Parts: sequence; C-alpha cells; structure tokens
Amino acid sequence: LEVSIIASDLLLYCNVTAESRCKLISWLIPVHRYLRLSFECCSLSVNIMDRFLASTPVASDCFQLLGVTALLLACKQVEVFSPRISQLLSLCCDAFSREQLCNLECLILLRLNFRLAAPTIAFFLDFYANHSLAGRHMGGDGVSNVSHRLPGDKDEEVKRRKRGSRLALRVCELTLADYAFNKYTPSLTARCALALANQLLRTSQGLEDPTVIGLCLQTMDRIVLSSKYCM
Repeated sequence: LEVSIIASDLLLYCNVTAESRCKLISWLIPVHRYLRLSFECCSLSVNIMDRFLASTPVASDCFQLLGVTALLLACKQVEVFSPRISQLLSLCCDAFSREQLCNLECLILLRLNFRLAAPTIAFFLDFYANHSLAGRHMGGDGVSNVSHRLPGDKDEEVKRRKRGSRLALRVCELTLADYAFNKYTPSLTARCALALANQLLRTSQGLEDPTVIGLCLQTMDRIVLSSKYCM
C-alpha cells in the first residue's frame, strides 16, 4: 500500500527541480507551524503535492500556489479547522488569486481521483513512538495489560523517549524536503529517524526488540486493513 503512493519519479514529468521542491517544502514547514497545524497535515500536503506532480506538469511560477493548495486540501482532510484562503494567499504575497487557488484545488482532486488520504511519515512516526512507550505494558497478543499503569511524565525513561520522538520529528521534516528520500517508504523512514534520534541521545525506543517490532507490524496490519486507506 505504501509503495502505491510513493512518487519517486515525479521530477521526470514536470518542470520542477529537486532544488525548487526542497525550497518550497522548507517554506511550507514553518508555514504549517505558524498556522498551528499538525505534522500529519504537513506530511499529507507534501504527499498530495508529489502525487499531483507525478501526473501533471506544473509551471515553475505556479509551484508555490500548488504548495498552499495542497496544504489547504490536507487541512480539510485531517484538521478540525482549515485556514482561510485569504490567509494562505497572503503568505504568497497575494501573487495568486482566489479563483486560481480554487481551480487548482479542483484539478488536484480530479487528478488524484479524490483520494487524499495516504499513510504518511507522520502517521508511522506517531504510531511507533506511542507503541514503544506502551510496549513493555503489552501482552503477547498486543493487547494492553490493564493491571499495569503507564509511567507518568516524571518517569525518566518516558522523558527520554519523548525527547527522542521530538528529535525524530525534526529529522522527518528534513527528509520531507529532500527528494532523495522519496524512494523510501514512510514507515521505513520513520523507523530510521527514531533509530537515529536514539543514537544521538543515547536512548532506546524499544524498537530494536523483535517482539516489539512484531507487535507493531501485527497492529499496523489490522489498522491498514480496516482503515480508509484501503478504500
């Protein structure tokens, strides 16, 4: 399923270069923070943009418009509230009109066959990080043992793992902007980002344990099979 939404050869069919893509995404990342949007929204907007670029040629002078339009569509998919169109256009110094944005929004929906949802790197990062926190409290079948209580924020192990998760998120932001990472699946990139963060902080997320990895994969299979990603 992940492989089907990877746009690893998108630059072969458009006028956009890896450098211009990196510049746009490096701009979108602080924009999504400024608008107080989730990292899931940012990741999905990049995925939408890449899938559209893989199917439709885009002029370089319209590339920024594509970025904010993809961000708007991602907001409508995963956020409770979406930013106003006028607010998004002002971030582009009003270089584009409302009509242009709405027309591009319709075109993206048609090209993607209205399939906006995708398994993003943010989804897998959140899943692995949360699963590792609860890993030692899981039974062999992956079901939480209610006789144990999760450690509180004062638990040093939890604090270390949370720091590792935050650092891994920053690493994932860097991979979003780098076109070289497009050939890797989001789940693999998320796990590698967590592993790198753990090495830098000299901590462990528990993902090295084969039992934890097995539980993650089993749970992920159940989620994917029952989710809208398979619709």
